[in-house]
Amino acid sequence: MRRGTAATVLVASLALAATACGSGDSDSGKADGPVTLTWWDTSNATNEAPTYKALVQQFEAAHKNIKVKYVNVPFDQAQNKFDTAAGSKGAPDVLRSEVGWTPAFAKKSYLLPLDGTEALADRSKFRAGLIKQARYEGKTYGVPLVTDTLALVYNKALFKKAGITKAPTTWDELKADAAKVEDKAGVDGYWGSTAGYYGQPFLYGEDTDTVDASAKKITVDSAAAKKAYGTWLGLFSGKGLHKADTTADAYAHIQDAFVSGKVAAMIQGPWEITNFYKGSAFKDKGNLGIATVPAGSTGRAGAPTGGHNLSVYAGSDKAHQAAALTFVNFMTSAKSQETIALENSTLPTRDDAYTDKVKADPGIAGYQQVLPAAQPRPALPEYSSLWTPLDTELPKIAGGKESLDKGLGNVELAYTKLVPDFAE
Repeated sequence: MRRGTAATVLVASLALAATACGSGDSDSGKADGPVTLTWWDTSNATNEAPTYKALVQQFEAAHKNIKVKYVNVPFDQAQNKFDTAAGSKGAPDVLRSEVGWTPAFAKKSYLLPLDGTEALADRSKFRAGLIKQARYEGKTYGVPLVTDTLALVYNKALFKKAGITKAPTTWDELKADAAKVEDKAGVDGYWGSTAGYYGQPFLYGEDTDTVDASAKKITVDSAAAKKAYGTWLGLFSGKGLHKADTTADAYAHIQDAFVSGKVAAMIQGPWEITNFYKGSAFKDKGNLGIATVPAGSTGRAGAPTGGHNLSVYAGSDKAHQAAALTFVNFMTSAKSQETIALENSTLPTRDDAYTDKVKADPGIAGYQQVLPAAQPRPALPEYSSLWTPLDTELPKIAGGKESLDKGLGNVELAYTKLVPDFAE
């Protein structure tokens, strides 16, 4: 889940308006001539897009009859743009789809099932959980391109100064370590987020979630969820624990404090690896500690699985679809994923892409070790939208403007509108 990447490209909308979609180009739709695909890439235009553009050039050099119109679309606009374009038969042939969008678009019949196609020729090479969450009603609608999850990231030097020799494995241990860091290192030991997505590890630690998709039941206001969010709330007050930041810039504030050595630990994803290394605290990359998120009272530790798939537009003609399948196969190959990981410090989705060169990056190697604790999202089209009400209520709870019971009750009420079939 790529937080904050979209605002980096203001010109992408102009490029989008000026670029005709491949499926709407009647000349390139002829099977006996060159095919021009349109690919909407939602990656960070500054830090990541150059790598994808270079891979496109490699693909075109190897496939003389296929051209690719590359369009970088801001992440926070892409979902709505594709929804609108697909509804009017003007969508791109290939979309870099956030994993939560894939089932939502599949439900609307916007995406082509990829089972048995060239795009999924290496199906067995991908992590099973990533393929699972690219499925909807028994069919696969995306090929995993990059993956991510949340981990406890920490400053090894500050931990050592506080006499801490290993990462905490429970939230209680984290609280105790935070106090030691304040005592010995003079900085806060932990700073938590009030965003809904970052609350998921607390839910998983109590063996629950916002909803029970299999039982079609809302569980965000259950006893287990209240216990989970109670633990989350308790990490905003106490020795060495930074108070909740409920401002619009909270994400940047927490990140900046961590990379400058003003806080020793936080929960974060691998999309920030390159930014960690730019901070003064991690000029020595080996100072970055990465560990599985602490466990809850059940003894279970888990974090949400994020990332992006490549999906093919079902409205494209046969020539474009065939070319798109070839393109997706190339972009998700072990060789391409190795290149992406080396250049962008993102996590591959297939084990054979974790080469020695890739694992030489301590950030990637660290996050690879926590991937087993990543929990796939249920194939519920509305699932990603469930964090939005939490993003509204959790800051109020953490800021003391609303009780935990009141806030979670409001979230439950919002859910009855988002997933009405789950309401009792």
